Amino acid sequence: MMLGENFLRELGPTVWALAVTFDIVVRIVMIGVVPGNRRPTTAMAWLLAIFFIPVVGLILYLLFANPRLSRRRLEKQRRANEAILQATSHMDSPVEFHSDEEWIESAAVLNRTLGALPLEGGNEVEVISDYRASLEAMRREIDKATTFVHIQFYIMGDDPDFVGPVLDSLEAAVKRGVVVRLLFDHLGTARVAGYGQLKRRLKDSGIEWKRMLPVAPFRRRWRRPDLRNHRKILVVDGEVAFTGSQNLIEPGYKRLSSHKVGREWVELMIQVRGPLVRSLDVVFATDWWQEADTDDVLQDLTDARYPLPASDVPGETVGQVVPSGPGYEDENNLRLFNTLIYSASERLKITSPYFVPDDSMLYAITTAAQRGIEVDLFVCESGDQFLVHHAQQSYYQVLLEAGVRIYLYPAPMVLHAKCFTVDDEVAVVGSSNMDMRSFSLNMEISVMLLGAQMVDQVNQVQAHYRSISKELTLEEWEKRPRLQRWVDNAARLTATLQ
Repeated sequence: MMLGENFLRELGPTVWALAVTFDIVVRIVMIGVVPGNRRPTTAMAWLLAIFFIPVVGLILYLLFANPRLSRRRLEKQRRANEAILQATSHMDSPVEFHSDEEWIESAAVLNRTLGALPLEGGNEVEVISDYRASLEAMRREIDKATTFVHIQFYIMGDDPDFVGPVLDSLEAAVKRGVVVRLLFDHLGTARVAGYGQLKRRLKDSGIEWKRMLPVAPFRRRWRRPDLRNHRKILVVDGEVAFTGSQNLIEPGYKRLSSHKVGREWVELMIQVRGPLVRSLDVVFATDWWQEADTDDVLQDLTDARYPLPASDVPGETVGQVVPSGPGYEDENNLRLFNTLIYSASERLKITSPYFVPDDSMLYAITTAAQRGIEVDLFVCESGDQFLVHHAQQSYYQVLLEAGVRIYLYPAPMVLHAKCFTVDDEVAVVGSSNMDMRSFSLNMEISVMLLGAQMVDQVNQVQAHYRSISKELTLEEWEKRPRLQRWVDNAARLTATLQ
C-alpha cells in the first residue's frame, strides 16, 4: 500500500503538469485555428468555450464546429450545378416582367450565380395558409399522379387524421404503377413518436425512400450531426409542386406536451404550376442523388428542354427557386434576403418563427427602419425551443429602438411560417428561417416571386397574423425582468456557436 501511495504522490505532480501543458497548448493552437473562415462573433464564442472549459469545449468544437459537408457531397452538388447551368445556358437574360425596378433583375442575377437556377415566367402560384387544406391539396394531386411523385420533408410522422391519408394516397399511387420517391431528414424524423412504425409502413409500401443526411458513425457516415436537410418539396408528374414551411406531420407534431396545452404549428405553403415546378424538382433530384447514389432523375431533368413550351405555361407569375445550405460556397439565402431588404423603398414585412439574424441582416433591417421604411416583424410570443426563443428576444431592444414594429403571435400557437415581402414588388416563401442555423447549417429552399399579385397574397396572410397578434412596444419591453435579460443574452451567445 505504501508503495502505491508513494507512486501516486510521485505521479500527481506529473499528471498536473501534463494537464496544465495540454490546457495551454490547446488554447494557443485554437487561437490560430478557430477564426478561419468564421464570423468574428462565432470564432469568439468558440474560443470562450474552449478557454473556460478546455476539454469539453474542444470536444464540442470537434463534433459541431465544422459546417461543411463531406467532399463526396460537395462534389455532387458542384456537378449538379454545372449540369443545371449547362441546361439553362441560353436563359442567361432574365425573363421580361412588369417592373421598372432594376434591383429586381440584380437579385435574379445574384440567385442565378449562387444557386444556378434561372428566373422563369408563366407560373400559377397559390398561397395556402390552412394546415389541413395544404395536406388535402397535396393528397388530391397525388391521387391524380400518373408517372411519378417526388416528396421531401424535414419531418415526417404518421397519424390517422392528417398524414395517414397522404400516405394512403402514396401507397395507392404505387399500386397503379406510379414511381414514388420519398426523402425525409434522418434526425428530424427519428425524434418523432412512432418513427419505428413509420419505417415499417414505408418498407411494406413499395415506396422508394431514403433518409437524408443519415447519422451512422460506425458506417463512416460521420459529420456534424446538426447539419440537416430542412427542405419541404412535393412534385407530382412535373406538373404541380408544393413548397414552404410545413412538415409532413400533424399540427401538434405528435408531442404530448403540445396536445396538453393546445399548441399547434401555423404554416404557409405555396402550390405551383408552370416552369418553377421543374426547378423545385431539380432540387429534389439533387438531394435524391446525394442519398440514393443515382443521378438518373437529375439527368432526365437537365436533359429536358428549357424553357417549357408556351402551350405548357399556365400563368403569369415570374419566380425563381433559390436553394441554399452547406453544399454551396456562399450563404445563398442570407445574401438574397439582405439584397432584398436593402432594396426596399416603402415597406418590409417579415415572418419568421426563429429570428436570430447575423450582424449583416440585423444592420440591413434596422437600417431599413431608420431610413423610413415601414418594417413589420411577426414572431411567436412563446417559442417551442427555449434557447432559440431567448436568443431571438435578445434582439428586440435594438429592433424596437430602430423603429421596427414587432408583433407577437399569441401563445401557445407556434407561428412557423417563413415569408417576407418587399414593397409591392417581391414576395419570398420557403423553408428558411431568418436565423444563423438556416443561413449556415441547414439545407433550405426559398422561392422568390415577383409582382403585386403575389405580394398581395402573402400580405393578406400577414394581415391575419397582425389581426390576432399583440404589438410589442419599446416601453413595455424595457420593463422586462433583469433575469430575463440575462437569460436572453446568454442564449444569444449560444446562437453563434457554429
